[in-house]
Amino acid sequence: MNWLEHVLGSEWKITPAGGATGDAYFATKDGQELFLKRNSSPFLAVLSAEGIVPKLIWTKRMENGDVITAQHRLVGRELKPRDMNGQHVAELLRKIHRSKELLDMLKRLGKQPLTPNSIIEDIKQAVVFEKINVPQINQAIDLLIKQLPEVQCNEQVVCHCDVNHNNWLLSKDDQLYLIDWDGAMIADPAIDIGILLYWYIEEADWESWLDNYGLELNHHLHTRIYWYVLLQALTSYLWYHAKENQKEMNNWLEHIAIMLEKICHD
Repeated sequence: MNWLEHVLGSEWKITPAGGATGDAYFATKDGQELFLKRNSSPFLAVLSAEGIVPKLIWTKRMENGDVITAQHRLVGRELKPRDMNGQHVAELLRKIHRSKELLDMLKRLGKQPLTPNSIIEDIKQAVVFEKINVPQINQAIDLLIKQLPEVQCNEQVVCHCDVNHNNWLLSKDDQLYLIDWDGAMIADPAIDIGILLYWYIEEADWESWLDNYGLELNHHLHTRIYWYVLLQALTSYLWYHAKENQKEMNNWLEHIAIMLEKICHD
């Protein structure tokens, strides 16, 4: 953390903030609290300007080329699973998906739209490479391929791609934020909507949630939702297969079997 002391000065107390990269820290001094990160995407500035992440205070470029960003440390809490049915969640996700500024920035950063066809090709290649021959996996891929014509969507928006409740933060003054944008993509909004609805909202309440978001639950959207949820389950299985985590592999195989039965009976 010497690089942080060089940026801030030795009078700041610096502690790791966790996370997969190990490049995030909290810094405190005289009641001031900052969240610091090394090499955040330039996307962060637009997210801050749009009020989607806690306010960006400053950005500094180091001599070695690293970029350090400082944001206000949020005083508040993560959302609980039961909170995901709230209107403010639907409204913030709608704001993100409809933001031209976010979309323009991701395009400038070189992001190419993610299409159902390209995703399936990647999945098929991974299954062949890993020499996976599991009936549920093969059946899931066959179904996803069969439904390709039904899930094409002209709408391409900025998707967060990890709308887990732990990534939603509510401040003490009830301002909602969505953090951890490292996996953001340009894609069908059903990627975010589907994962959120499937894992957090009773299906009987989908129409009500989507009404707050600003969409009607029709057959096309319903098909896309389940397509992307099944896709996520496949991706998760492959991830744990690469980690040789048999327990989680079995867990995701169960989910895949449940989803296959649901889709085939609808």
